Amino acid sequence: METLRILAIDDHEMTMLGYKFILEGIELEGHNIIVDTATTYEAGKKLIEDSAHSFKYDILFLDVQLFAPNEEQPHSGEDLGMLARKIVPESKIVFMSSFSDNYRINSILKSVDPDGYLVKTDIDPKTLEDAVKTIISDPPYYSSKALSAIRKKMANDIELDEKDKQILFHLSKGTKNKDLEKYIRLSPSSIENRKRHLKTLFGTENENDLALILAAKNRGFI
Repeated sequence: METLRILAIDDHEMTMLGYKFILEGIELEGHNIIVDTATTYEAGKKLIEDSAHSFKYDILFLDVQLFAPNEEQPHSGEDLGMLARKIVPESKIVFMSSFSDNYRINSILKSVDPDGYLVKTDIDPKTLEDAVKTIISDPPYYSSKALSAIRKKMANDIELDEKDKQILFHLSKGTKNKDLEKYIRLSPSSIENRKRHLKTLFGTENENDLALILAAKNRGFI
């Protein structure tokens, strides 16, 4: 019987135990499933690096946010995914995250090119089983909300660069105009010029920032 090795990384211990219980209970013909877990970036990084010199993980399930929202941390699950792509390229990478906004999902699709993305509110035992079976045989696998975000982005005819997308994202999170330069490496005047251009693109030239945010959300950019 072949062993299918899975590493699941999430900063919530109870969530990890739930994933481990469900994943190890999957009936996969000809396979014995073993699940290792980690709750921090550093612990996950060590397990991935160790696996590169011995056995290999067939699937890596990664949470995007590996720390509390109010904590300052240098690394995320997305960073871990990019690292894994370099050191264990044969391992399948799947994100399981509470993030369901178009910006975050499409950013990860671009930076990591994962083999799957599951929004946590979509996850149940059947979804996890379907994900595992699809990923080992014919990836990718996307949960319903992730697939919706991807389709909305693909349907757009507006081309934005990363700075434009960052401006929209931070505005949608309630970041004040005067604080945008803390997150985006542009001068205040450059940010204002881009905002004016964005309002023209989205047809909200004579309206406020909220109108721009709503227009961008309707087009799937945030």
